Amino acid sequence: MKGLFAYLLLLPAICTVAAPVNNIRDEHKTLAIGSKAPDFKLPGIDGKTYTLSNFKNAQVLVIIFTCNHCPTAQAYEDRIIQLTKDYSAKNVAVVAIMPNDPKSVRLDELGYTDMSDHFDEMKRRAKQKHFNFPYLYDGETQAAAKAYGPVATPHVFIFDKSRVLRYQGRIDNVEKPTKTPTEFNTRDAIDALLQGKPVAVETTKVFGCSIKWAEKTSLVKQGFEEWAKEPVSVNTIDEAGLKDLIKNNTDKLRLINIWATWCGPCVTEFPEFISINRMFRRRDFEFISISADDPNKKEKVLKFLQQQQASNTNYLFSIDDKYKLIEAIDPKWQGALPYTILVEPGGNIVYGKQGPIDAAEIKRLIVDNKVIGRYY
Repeated sequence: MKGLFAYLLLLPAICTVAAPVNNIRDEHKTLAIGSKAPDFKLPGIDGKTYTLSNFKNAQVLVIIFTCNHCPTAQAYEDRIIQLTKDYSAKNVAVVAIMPNDPKSVRLDELGYTDMSDHFDEMKRRAKQKHFNFPYLYDGETQAAAKAYGPVATPHVFIFDKSRVLRYQGRIDNVEKPTKTPTEFNTRDAIDALLQGKPVAVETTKVFGCSIKWAEKTSLVKQGFEEWAKEPVSVNTIDEAGLKDLIKNNTDKLRLINIWATWCGPCVTEFPEFISINRMFRRRDFEFISISADDPNKKEKVLKFLQQQQASNTNYLFSIDDKYKLIEAIDPKWQGALPYTILVEPGGNIVYGKQGPIDAAEIKRLIVDNKVIGRYY
């Protein structure tokens, strides 16, 4: 029963499922084979506005609904880039549409990414990955997503010269980039249309993260309500305890922040650490805060942590000698607060920063670390 209860607690954060198209429980019906392509008017990350007419000269039009945050979507990014390279000279247009409402994405659905699905983050991701195809934002109204009815990200829709839907489904049959697919459904459909032949397999099931429709914002609110109820505590720790923390004799990537209630930059950036913890704590990751306040300020420290809903592991250095704190944490640290380190299992410090962090950089370092990773 304990195992079942733990599983049920995880359900709100589970975003990836194998799903059949036209699921009777989904009110957003998937576009049927033989349908004409619905028009759209969407902003691209390049500053242009796109409609179907932008691709009117293409022999084949490939529309892929994908996003930033989904591990399956990320697993297919390089393949979409390669698909575009391989077929652009054959008069095939590839366009990606991000269908999610960013306000409907919970923090604990971001455990495999360093960014969510906001328009600015789409720009950052496209720049990082050197996308060679238009990347369009549908998160404001989700009008295109409602018209096409993608089930998950990624979900492919392929149209012929007359813009009649001839294939919808997956890219191929293997998610993980390190493995080799045996069925190349998207490529097979494109090749058939270029040769004037019927598509042999017109539809497949898709595997990926469910579309984050606007009506799911209540789940985001529910998440914050649940986190607000989690207990917050702080314990004292001595030099030996600190040295053990740095050794990190666990299988988790450990983010450690040293801060104080009297340190302005510390209290200003602290909410970022709470968000990071909520993103990654279901992975092999843990966030630990260490207060450099005087030992007799424990109640003040606890009050601040409670205000921040810091249900992670929190410590207060038990000795009123800050130099012992510095040496125990990291001899390279010069002593200014805040100080943040990222420690791999076995004690290897892969990041150390005196002063405020760059939250985007920290998230990227976490998810790209071999202990965590972007894929299942």
